[in-house]
Amino acid sequence: MRRRSRIDANQPEITRALRKLGAVVTPIHTLGHGIPDLLVSWRQRWYVLEVKDGAKPPSDRKLTPDEKKWIGAQRAPVHIVESITDVLELFSGPERLPRSTDSV
Repeated sequence: MRRRSRIDANQPEITRALRKLGAVVTPIHTLGHGIPDLLVSWRQRWYVLEVKDGAKPPSDRKLTPDEKKWIGAQRAPVHIVESITDVLELFSGPERLPRSTDSV
């Protein structure tokens, strides 16, 4: 039996910020198995986001083994966001991909 999915304390705030930018946000953290937290549609593109709580110590923000495995199997980036600042960097201006897990 799978443990109940929990969200990081800042996920609701990040979700609200994304929606204010005009993004469509679908929480997918309940799927488990290392699947990231949010599927985001913005400006005709898809983004997969893993939310980590930037208020926690770095050791508590590490990817879980399941997250590393799932992300490592993908052929597209998964972006790690810890704050609204990370969201604004990712979703504004020309393409720059902060803290992407392309190389996990």
